Amino acid sequence: MSRIFALFVAFIATLAMAQAQAEVRVLTSIKPLQQIAAAVQDGVGTPEVLLPPGASPHHYALRPSDVRRVGDVELLYWIGPDMEGFLPRVLKTRSKPSVAVQDLPGLHLRHFGEDSHSNDEDGDDHDHDHRPGSLDAHLWLSSVNARVIAAKMAADLSVADPANAARYQSNLKAFGERLDTLDLRLQKRMAGISGKPFFVFHEAFDYFESAYGLKHTGVFSVAAQVQPGAQHVAAMRKRLQEVGKTCVFSEPPLRPRLAETLTAGLPVTLAELDALGGTAPASAQGYEQLLETLGNDLAGCLEKL
Repeated sequence: MSRIFALFVAFIATLAMAQAQAEVRVLTSIKPLQQIAAAVQDGVGTPEVLLPPGASPHHYALRPSDVRRVGDVELLYWIGPDMEGFLPRVLKTRSKPSVAVQDLPGLHLRHFGEDSHSNDEDGDDHDHDHRPGSLDAHLWLSSVNARVIAAKMAADLSVADPANAARYQSNLKAFGERLDTLDLRLQKRMAGISGKPFFVFHEAFDYFESAYGLKHTGVFSVAAQVQPGAQHVAAMRKRLQEVGKTCVFSEPPLRPRLAETLTAGLPVTLAELDALGGTAPASAQGYEQLLETLGNDLAGCLEKL
């Protein structure tokens, strides 16, 4: 009897340990959120990402397997309806927690044509009544916002997996300390290119620019697969001629065909900036590498002017 009882106790202990060590499944819509989650889950779990490399968060078409993943995971994080317009409909059928990070208190948000503000300025509902399409949803490119997102993830994971709560909080603290160091390094590097002219095809980098004292000279706002009229192209080319030596940044994976037309014969360097961190790993240091790569790509072109 004692042997049977001992085996039973061992079985219960093993089962309890397995349950305590069960990884909480976290799914993020885009890679930058996956990178932030990876910093928080470091050593405990590996977050998943919904969008494959090169996919647009504005126009993604969910596959049946994607819909199943959205329904199955314990925690899901997305930017919000201003970014992933394909998600709200499927999230209505989800019973587990989903977090639209654009609504988190403490975020510093930017609206197109307006200055930035905090979600805390007028209470938790401050940003819930903004004009549709006015929010600059590339909010992850601010390390201030990344800290807020990481804190929310650490809190959620601590509730879902209390056995590892101390680890999540320790990872959160380490993430913040690494961002402190990175911010200082980027501020020093970007100070050397402040005021130099550059153009972007898509207004996606204002959070990063604002954080480090930069401002693009112009934005072409070319929609995918849509070629602007000849008059608009002529006006943009005239602006480039007026500026002289400059850099024009597009976003991977495809360079707009218009880029060569606009810059032919001008002292312009074509380069890329990747807001989604396609080359950065989904690791504990991946988010910092995303920001550092942005800074290096900007400075790498502008320092040569």
